[in-house]
Amino acid sequence: MPDFAMFDADQHYYEATDAFTRHLDPRWTARTMQWAEVRGKQRLLVGGRINRFIPNPTFDPIATPGALTDYFRAKDGVTDMRSAMGTLESIADRPEYRDRDARLAVLDAQGVEACFMLPTLGVGMEAALETDPEAFMAAFTAFNRWLDDDWGYNYRDRIHAIPYVSLIDVDWAVAELEHALAHGARAILMRPSSVYGPTGRRTPGNPAHDAFWARVNEAGISVLVHGGDASYGAYQQFWGLGGETEAFKVSPLMRLLSASPVHDFVASIMADRLFERFPNLRLATVETGSYWVGPLLKKLRTVAIQAPGDFGADPYELFLEHVWVSPFFEDDVLALVDLIGPERTVFGSDWPHVEGLEDPATFVKELEGLGDTAVEQIMRTNAFGLITPRTRP
Repeated sequence: MPDFAMFDADQHYYEATDAFTRHLDPRWTARTMQWAEVRGKQRLLVGGRINRFIPNPTFDPIATPGALTDYFRAKDGVTDMRSAMGTLESIADRPEYRDRDARLAVLDAQGVEACFMLPTLGVGMEAALETDPEAFMAAFTAFNRWLDDDWGYNYRDRIHAIPYVSLIDVDWAVAELEHALAHGARAILMRPSSVYGPTGRRTPGNPAHDAFWARVNEAGISVLVHGGDASYGAYQQFWGLGGETEAFKVSPLMRLLSASPVHDFVASIMADRLFERFPNLRLATVETGSYWVGPLLKKLRTVAIQAPGDFGADPYELFLEHVWVSPFFEDDVLALVDLIGPERTVFGSDWPHVEGLEDPATFVKELEGLGDTAVEQIMRTNAFGLITPRTRP
């Protein structure tokens, strides 16, 4: 156990069954979220279709935290994901998954002073609704209001449940940002993806979105980018794979292909020179791993030399100034620290997900060989810095 209270940058709730519907105008039900019984099981319909991003969207029963730790470490003999899940639990027996006061007690036991609290189901829903922007906005406005109800954007300065935004409609994004700021949010959440629009897809740093980024820049609030359904279905289909994203069902081919939504997202931010236009922005990537960082940094150095007129500042240095990365525990964490430094590396446990750590504090084992100051930066100081509003340089 570290001898300091940690800040866990990647903890999760399991959404209540009315997370998208409690504050939803019933007129939007058919175009957004509704529940249906299909072959004796509760299924989530999104836009009138069964959504399979989470196979068990009621989260009842649910596997225990960290059940798949050895599977994701690729340990010998752990090859069957289903059997590695172990015995499932009733969610009623784990109030900390849906109740913030019960969660505070768990955080105390874990030695966690504060955390980012992030969606499980919610990160897969934008892809299902992006071609119906009005329905998307209705659904996620309702979702963010539920989130503030049940968790609070800033509960006792310990649980920071992060509201979700998308640039699918810039005016809506600005309005949700204003609501988040007014209700104490210390960060906002996006998925790593291009943006669906009326004239086709566009990059998140497209000047059409500048009203949003200008307000983020002015407020000094951090932007978290969390993995989920990045609408890479067309890419998957190009390689003969299905276009639907389903958690934990990743074919060997998809594991080996080079497309990385977070790599492409951050690369587009750099190509659009977003940090040059808005120098107060801070971007933190969460639950997207870290193996993409080295190749992207190498490309940034190359393109800065080959096309110097395309940038007003060194993109490599801009990355190191504006981007924080939370690696998977099974990554080579020390290699990431060598690339970006301990001051830009952030610890996240993914608790209570099966692919995360059973005990968040055990992440310290991945940092063996680093000095005490670096360890505390990674497991505490850096994330606290991300929730501190940044003043404009």
